[in-house]
Amino acid sequence: MKSLVVYFSASGVTAHAAEALAEAIGADLFEIRPEKPYSDSDTNWKNPLARCNKEKIGKKDVPVEGTIEAFEDYVTVFIGFPIWYGCAPNVVNTFAKAYDWTGKKVGIFATSGGSGIGKTAAKLQPYIEGADIIDAKVNLSLESDALKAWADQVLGASMENLESWAEEIDKADPEI
Repeated sequence: MKSLVVYFSASGVTAHAAEALAEAIGADLFEIRPEKPYSDSDTNWKNPLARCNKEKIGKKDVPVEGTIEAFEDYVTVFIGFPIWYGCAPNVVNTFAKAYDWTGKKVGIFATSGGSGIGKTAAKLQPYIEGADIIDAKVNLSLESDALKAWADQVLGASMENLESWAEEIDKADPEI
């Protein structure tokens, strides 16, 4: 069962968490990169004219660089990002809209200097339609054991569902 960790990081904090998670669970790793990288002034939310504000207020898509080969092969996807305005940055939403999430199990992890996870998962759900969000965490512990425990919870939910599907198939056609 293949797992993938995808992340967007403006300052490197989320990148560090994503890399630690991928290493702890042996998952593939993909960085969500906007075609036009963000500068420090682009992410200065205190400036009403900053790019991040214009994107969020204008509900603008942010073109993403690169794609994931064989996305359909991944059963579980962990999505990481910094919380901007109580939700994922628009670049994450744009990325998510490009893929078919049907049947995927998703673990969301976010980094934040001050806000909790709140309704972040619910706000991301329309962009990952068809996926089942298993859990959402803010500011994950980067200790390997803690990362594995959280990932096992998400992966375990995937295994439980796969086992129940297998039981249903067996009941419907025991010859399979």
